[in-house]
Amino acid sequence: MAVDLSVVIITKNEARNIAGALESVSWASDVVVVDSGSTDNTVAIARRYTDRVSTREWDGYGPQKNHATGLAAHDWILSLDADERVSPELVEEIMDVMHRSPMMKGYRIPRTTRYLGRWIRSTDWYPDYQLRLYDRRVSSWNSRYVHESVTVDGKVGKLRSEIQHYAYNGLAEHLSTINHYTTLAAKQMESENRKVRWTDLIGHPPLVFLRNYVLNGGFRDGIPGLIISLMNSYYVFLKFAKLWEHRMRSRSS
Repeated sequence: MAVDLSVVIITKNEARNIAGALESVSWASDVVVVDSGSTDNTVAIARRYTDRVSTREWDGYGPQKNHATGLAAHDWILSLDADERVSPELVEEIMDVMHRSPMMKGYRIPRTTRYLGRWIRSTDWYPDYQLRLYDRRVSSWNSRYVHESVTVDGKVGKLRSEIQHYAYNGLAEHLSTINHYTTLAAKQMESENRKVRWTDLIGHPPLVFLRNYVLNGGFRDGIPGLIISLMNSYYVFLKFAKLWEHRMRSRSS
């Protein structure tokens, strides 16, 4: 028996991306957008594609996504970020799963990122499985400050087709995002009472680079693969450096 599906997207200042995301899910019967105070025309653009657009004060990625999920008309949810697209192949695969009635309670979907002129299928960025298709009756998003995820009480399968990710509009935006996310990552580690050792600062980053560039094949993607590997290494260094800084400040206050 075929099962209905809702798409949910959370936004803030995503005028550049939201039209593409919504066009890629135009096949869905129910599309919910929850905005958290955009100062650009994100909301106006979203309303061209769906009348299910609302605003809500931001209180974290997980809580915001749980709220959006709760507004959906159907129990099966496809959660999409504004800078993502559902590829035509993924549309067909999802429709097939829904038509046959899902055998699992959730599905992980591989994600490929468009970066510096090419689709990246190497480094830690690929296949980067995301659990985005799920039955909300047995699922919920956690409240981590960054890298939030959905937990499903039941069996989880994998799809083959990809989500397409348009993450960064160049190196400057990539660095800005790293700065923002490492602040949140440090806050998350501090909440978990994570300690910082000198080996975290000088040992982890080189290992992350080797994993990305050598083991996970970043070298196959040329200069973009090298840049990603270095950026991922820098991310790890910076989150530990910021955690150390936070702990030093708290001791001196």
